[in-house]
Amino acid sequence: MNLNSQQAQFITRRHFLNRCQVGLGSLALGSLLGKGGAAVDPLAARSSHSMAKIKNVIYLHMAGSPPQLDLFDYKPKLNELNDTPCPKEFIEGRRLPFIKGHPKLLGSPHEFKQYGQNGQWLSNMYPQLTEMADDLTFIKSMYTDQFNHAPAQMLLYTGSPRNGAASMGSWITYGLGSENANLPGFVVLISGGTDPSGGKSLWGSGYLPSVYQGVQCRSTGDPILYVSNPKGMSREVRRRSLDALKKLNEQEFREIGDPETLSRINQYELAYRMQISVPEVMDISRESKTTIDQYGAQPGKASFANNCLLARRLVEQGVRFVQLFDWGWDFHGTGASNDLVKQLPIKCGENDKSVTALLKDLKQRGLLDETLVVWGGEFGRTSMNEERNGSKFLGRDHHPDCFTVWMAGGGLNHGITYGETDELGYTVAKNPVHVHDLQATILKLLGLDPFRFSYRYQGLDQRLIGPENSPKIVDGILA
Repeated sequence: MNLNSQQAQFITRRHFLNRCQVGLGSLALGSLLGKGGAAVDPLAARSSHSMAKIKNVIYLHMAGSPPQLDLFDYKPKLNELNDTPCPKEFIEGRRLPFIKGHPKLLGSPHEFKQYGQNGQWLSNMYPQLTEMADDLTFIKSMYTDQFNHAPAQMLLYTGSPRNGAASMGSWITYGLGSENANLPGFVVLISGGTDPSGGKSLWGSGYLPSVYQGVQCRSTGDPILYVSNPKGMSREVRRRSLDALKKLNEQEFREIGDPETLSRINQYELAYRMQISVPEVMDISRESKTTIDQYGAQPGKASFANNCLLARRLVEQGVRFVQLFDWGWDFHGTGASNDLVKQLPIKCGENDKSVTALLKDLKQRGLLDETLVVWGGEFGRTSMNEERNGSKFLGRDHHPDCFTVWMAGGGLNHGITYGETDELGYTVAKNPVHVHDLQATILKLLGLDPFRFSYRYQGLDQRLIGPENSPKIVDGILA
């Protein structure tokens, strides 16, 4: 096909006007270029809609969904009725992912006690986190619309259970930018041996410009794939290559007017700056031995502990949104590897140490007042034992009707529990909080209006909290 004919197929009315002799593309490019011809950074820090309570977010996601009834949502009545048939209304007319027949109730095999001035309930799976009880804000009445991992994770992070929407971190960096021009505004760190079920869509930019997508970093090898110069290319040669490429991209923007061309220019420039800044901030061996030991980190290895320490280093350097995904919380009880008695204590052991160290570290550095830390999964677990195929191990099925999330940091009422479930931990009994409500509250803390914060796409004003006006800000947890 003739190149000109092929290009003509993609010309919209806007592109046609951009190519006029007094082209709108030239005017747009001129407005987006600063002194010396450098493109304006779309990640430059911007003002919020209203007074912000926090500047940064660290979201700790336990991929697979932790069993809230064995960690934070204490139900003595459930323990009393352990191994008895569950109420019929738990299963009648309901679709359960894996449970068959009439299951039995499962009390927690772990012990609970109250901690802090307000008597927060925590199990013996989190002995170190109990020291921070007065800094934690529990929401025990979370619920979602999805009971499979991938769609539930996508709903939580993009506002939609289907692919194509923009992730929470992308929305936040789109709205506020980043405070460090040499680092991404949105960084993703993964542990547990695999990506979360929702895949890279959980940190994708969707319909937002691609410059706002999350940058996945690694704690072993090159922190970011392909950020290093190719073998034999010096930094000076890389600079000349980028300058030449920039001129070509600017010419393309004048002719075509595609805003993604400007994103490409900025991404190349950010990658060049990151070659110096990223290896430094990702090198946890620069920390004191005391700090490394507190987290349980091991420089040069991949682990959740390393990622928690990296999260503190990143927000300290002005990264706006740091997302940690830790796989391995899918406790169905089909074998020893996902048993509540054998495996849950092992999984919680490292998590307890690292998360507590993160909170203490942020607090003693004066960063916790300006950072929001969120801990949780994509849905909850059932009050019944799954017993899949007659398994003798203990486990719980997926449960969208209620789960627990805790938060710590600026703008919150600390040491409180918001919402509650019924006496068997199966349904929300007080102050229900949908995942859209959680999203709205996080945006509010950052000074962004969740109801008018939108992006025009396909004729609609897209929002993180979805198109309906039913989401609400959870005022009960706000200071």
